[in-house]
Amino acid sequence: MLDLINALILGIIEGITEFLPISSTGHLLIAQHWLGPQSELFNIGIQAGAILAVTLIYRKRLWQLLTGFREKANLDYGLKLATAFGITAVLGLIAGKLGLALPDTVQPVAWALVLGALVMFWAEHKTELDAPETAITWKVAVAVGLAQVVAAVFPGTSRSAATIFAAMLFGTRNRSAATEFAFLVGIPTMYAASAYAFMKQFDSGIQENWSAFTVGFIASTVTAFIAVKWLLKFIQTHRFTGFAWYRIVLGIALLALVPTGP
Repeated sequence: MLDLINALILGIIEGITEFLPISSTGHLLIAQHWLGPQSELFNIGIQAGAILAVTLIYRKRLWQLLTGFREKANLDYGLKLATAFGITAVLGLIAGKLGLALPDTVQPVAWALVLGALVMFWAEHKTELDAPETAITWKVAVAVGLAQVVAAVFPGTSRSAATIFAAMLFGTRNRSAATEFAFLVGIPTMYAASAYAFMKQFDSGIQENWSAFTVGFIASTVTAFIAVKWLLKFIQTHRFTGFAWYRIVLGIALLALVPTGP
């Protein structure tokens, strides 16, 4: 029973934090410090639940892009999504082969949270709350693709934060437009990363508590759906600076509360 309760809590935490710009890695580090570490497959599962939620939220937009690809605007947008994903896939594989990734441990994650918050303050300083919607340029597409690689190399950066603010800093002044592009790029990226991680686990043999896995997956899916719906409404009238201050507090809490030793 305790395993199911822990799975429920971790699924909720993942669902809330995966697409908010506050780092799911940092929150799960704190949670698993008290609840105990989970299997890699469990972590993949709750992340997949969050991805499924965003896929459901953007299902109409995705269908529009797939069925209307002959229209110039949809084709252009789709090619930019593909470019951002391609950059992430190629450079991510290279970084993985070279071992260019910091561990999911306290100090790297905590510092990534704080430094990421400073970038958020900078991006917000350069934009206006009621900025008109601007087109996603090729420069933005490249920047978002690179930002996803940075988020993969530096755990705690937050993939959603890195991509949203890369889009804003490189020309997309409208928060809603930047967030939509960042989330749409994240769908194939995170599905691919989850599938790759799952295959690695499958090759090494799977021993899993499937009841806890299912509870975590469902909790993550439902919670992420609610969290992303809330965020999309929130950013229409609010800045991201509150999330930046929260990241600083979380980074300090990680350094203060979670042991850094083995």
